Parts: sequence; C-alpha cells; structure tokens
Amino acid sequence: MDDRSRELADFLRSRRARITPDRTGLPADGRARRVPGLRRDEVARLAGVSTEYYTRLEQGRAGNPSPEVIEALARALVLDPAEREHLIDLLARPARRAPISPQRVRPGLHLMLQTLDRVPAFVLGRRTDVLAANRLAREVLTDFDALPVPHRNLARYYLLDPEARTRTGDWERIAAETVAVLRLEAGRYPHDRRLADLVGELTLRSPEFSSWWNDHRVLRRTHGAKRYHHPLVGELHFSYESFQPSGDPDQTLCVYNVEPGSETAQALQLLANWTGDVGAAT
Repeated sequence: MDDRSRELADFLRSRRARITPDRTGLPADGRARRVPGLRRDEVARLAGVSTEYYTRLEQGRAGNPSPEVIEALARALVLDPAEREHLIDLLARPARRAPISPQRVRPGLHLMLQTLDRVPAFVLGRRTDVLAANRLAREVLTDFDALPVPHRNLARYYLLDPEARTRTGDWERIAAETVAVLRLEAGRYPHDRRLADLVGELTLRSPEFSSWWNDHRVLRRTHGAKRYHHPLVGELHFSYESFQPSGDPDQTLCVYNVEPGSETAQALQLLANWTGDVGAAT
C-alpha cells in the first residue's frame, strides 16, 4: 500500500471508528464488536455499496469512485464539509501537485491590511505561512516580519514558540485546530516538499503534534472566537472571520474583529498608542 492509499485508509478508519451503531439506525445483529465504531460492512450498507467494494476503497484499490458514491460515503460517515473535501482530495488520482511559484500578496490586499488598522488582520498562504500582517496582528501574536521568511508560519508559531502558550487563550484547542488545518492541506497537496518538511520539524520538536496529527482531524477555518493575553494590555477577546480572496484560492484573509467600545477595543487603542500606531480601535 502506498502512502496515499495508507492515508485514505487511516482517514476512513478514523471516521467510522467515531460513529456508534446506535447513531445509524442499523438493526443490531448480535455479533460481538471487536472494533470501535462501525464495521466495514455497516458503512457499506449505509452507503449502498457492497462490503467488498468498500473494503477495496478503504485499501486504496477501488479506483476513482463516482461523485454519487462519494456523497453516499460522506453521509454514511457523517462527514462535515472539510472532511468531505479531504475525502475527495485523498481519492483524487493523480494527486494534485503544489504550485512551485512563491505566493505573493497583491497590492490591493496589502492596502486592505493597512485600512484594517483598528483590528489585527493577516493573510495566510499554503502551509499556514503568514504572507502579510498588519501592525496590530504583529503586536497581538508575534512580529512575523522580524522572523526569517521560512519561520513566518502560524502553525510553527503556535506549536514551537514558547510565548504562544502564554499569549494564546485555550492554547491546546487552537494548536490542535491548526494541526487539523495542516492535515487538510496535506490531503490537498500531498507532494508539497515544504509542507512535509514542516510536518517533520513539528513532529520532532512539538510534544503534542504527533497525537493531533495522527487523529486525522481536518478543519477549514471560517469563523469563531479567540482569546489572547498581551503582556501590556491584558486579555483580548476577538470574533474572527476568514475569507478566501478572489484570484488565489490558497490565500486566506483573517480578521480579528472586536465589539466597538468593548474592553478589547479600548485595550487595542492603548496598544496602538504605545506602539506608535495612531489609527487604533475606538
């Protein structure tokens, strides 16, 4: 079994292992269970395919399934949109190759970051590389512009920078979610050498990384809440939104919004004043 087939097998096993039979409506058959979650034949029944076919699929020997079969599997395994996308990526033959040209943030997006001077905002690229960040983003997280270019990476910051653990509220959740974002990208671009190097470095240097990586969770960030602790202004609470700018599907604009007049908005105003940024939050 090649690496791609093994990746598919591990993902499918991990998804069926989390589903208890009582959630499916399948009748009990009286057989003793030797595996957690659903058996292969139960997934096959729910998806409307033969057990033999599903077994070949899980072993990477079933070729390219039709969109209808993929949808049936997604329903049977209760996949969310990111997991469904990951399944499609893993089933793609041949696998997509990562673009080799470096990513660049177009001037209009740079201007937008400057316009968003009241809240932290930054642009992520492939592998969670930080391609650009405004002043408040550099103050609240870390000064990515001061780092060597290969180290300007959000996953690397959360997992390897000791300061991230003290600055990031609910660090374990945020770090695990970032690993899930990398997992999704690894399925999309399995031949990305730089991503493989990053995964190797995180495996060696982060005590938590391997456990999160091996649970095969995938995630595409869209919106949510984040909390940081800044040594100068204290607790900061954000409601973040993520967007894919037109023209480059591998770039993501992340904006950390705040309630006008809130304590966080006032703290950002103080932080901006202390650091010389006059266009701060009010």
